[in-house]
Order: sequence, then C-alpha cells, then structure tokens
Amino acid sequence: MVTKTEETQLNRLENQVDNGGGGAWEYLCLVKKLKVRRPDKVLRHGLSILNDPKKRSALGPDGRLEGILLEAKGLWAEAEKAYSSLLEDNPLDPVLHKRRVAIAKAQGNFPTAIEWLNKFMADHDAWRELAEIYVSLQMYKQAAFCYEELILSQPTVPLYHLAYADVSASSIGVITIARLMRNFHLYSGFCGREISEVHKDPVLYTLGGVENILLAKKYYASAIDLTGGKNTKALFGICLCSSAIAQLTKGRNKEDKESPELQSLAAAALEKDYKQRAPAKLLLLTSALKSLKTS
Repeated sequence: MVTKTEETQLNRLENQVDNGGGGAWEYLCLVKKLKVRRPDKVLRHGLSILNDPKKRSALGPDGRLEGILLEAKGLWAEAEKAYSSLLEDNPLDPVLHKRRVAIAKAQGNFPTAIEWLNKFMADHDAWRELAEIYVSLQMYKQAAFCYEELILSQPTVPLYHLAYADVSASSIGVITIARLMRNFHLYSGFCGREISEVHKDPVLYTLGGVENILLAKKYYASAIDLTGGKNTKALFGICLCSSAIAQLTKGRNKEDKESPELQSLAAAALEKDYKQRAPAKLLLLTSALKSLKTS
C-alpha cells in the first residue's frame, strides 16, 4: 500500500513533469516502484523520452528502449526482431523475455506467451502473469495451480489467497462478487487502494462443487485474516460461498452442514464497514445479504 509520504512525492513529481519541469524518468521509476496505475501519463512521458534521441541516449546504450519504442508504436514484428537480436548477446536476460511475452499478449498470441512464461518457474511475476492469462482463457484449473505456487512462495500476500479463492469457488446462479455489488450499487462511498480491488470481476463460478466452494471459503477467510478483517471482497466471498454451500447441502444431515457462525461474522463486519464509510448504502447492503440468505 502506498504511504501518504510516497503519495505526496508522486503527486509533486507528477505536477512537475506535467508542467514541463523535467524529471520524467524519475517519475516513471517512482510509478514502477510504487506499482500504481497511471497509464495515460506513463505513455505520454515515456514516449517523450523515447522519441527524443538525446534523452534516450542519456539513459545509456540499451537497445531495450528501442524495442519499447517500437512496441509503443504497435510495430510488433520490428520490436520482436530487436529483442531477439539482444537475446543473442544475453540469452538469459529476463527483462527481454518478458517484453516478448508482452508482445505476444498484445497480439493475442496467448499460446506463445504461456510457452515463454513457463520458462520462469522461479519468478513470482511470471506465475502471476500466467495465472491471469489462464483466467482470461477460462483455464481455471491451470490458474489455480499458478496461485498455489504463488501462495507457497509468498504465503503472507493476501491477494494471492483472494485470487485462489476466486478460481476455486462456484455460486448458485453463477453470481460474481463484483456483479452482486454492481447490481446493488454498493461501490459508491468507498475509496482507497484496497477497496478498489473489489472492482475486478472475480471468477466466482469456475471450478464448482461443494469441495471447491469449501476450499474457496477457507482462502477467503485467510485473506480476511491477513488483512486484519478489512478486505471487503473477501467478506462478500464468505457470504456468497456460505449461501452456495447452504443450497448445495440442502436436505443433508445436520452433521454434514457447516456452522453459520463465519457467515454471520462476515455479514456483521460488512454492515459495520458500510455503516462507517458508506451509510447511505447500508440498506442496499442489507438487501444484498438477505438475497444471499445470510441476514
């Protein structure tokens, strides 16, 4: 999460660059370091450097910049040729290989992107990129495997637990968390980087089956634990999974059914959160929870 000091520094540098005060390269480096999204500004200021031979040469004689410039212009074949030429001198350069993956993705050539990403088994970013590609291709079992690897290597990152739960769960009626919140207009009133993660439409209807839903529920709970109970998306995930489990186990013995305690706690946490930060949406939230039979 970006601290207030870092955010102030970023905004100051952004205003400086926007007003022609220089520092474009420093700004781009800070954006990358903080992992924030500024696509329009990154494109504009990045191209201003790449299109200026003097600025480009000041960064060093790195042919990768030439390749990036060709990518920005959509000249995929020329960019691929530039990277291939550089790889002849340095065949193990991970940055060059990742740029080739980016080119393959931009052209919709996902099989090639997957093939190249599979060469980076010890790279966290590669596993995450591979998982996202598999999700986009609806290859959820493969995506789940990628997130398992990420959780094993970085068990304290809550977003991996959350993503793994997304591809493991299945809800009755094919409902997604983001769609549920959209239908009940529950976005408005929230702010902050963590809450913005809820906007991503999770694949909550993927692998299916009671066992996978139970597994997803555990990982939603894990994400809640790792974020101190403040992950809205995971709280909704608990409620959705609980509703799906209740419907799938209807008619079974009481011993086979789960205790409603966790879903009650998740619902209570959501109501408390909305009461504090979005009181105008509290009635809508209550209606949403009732629709899931958790209230």
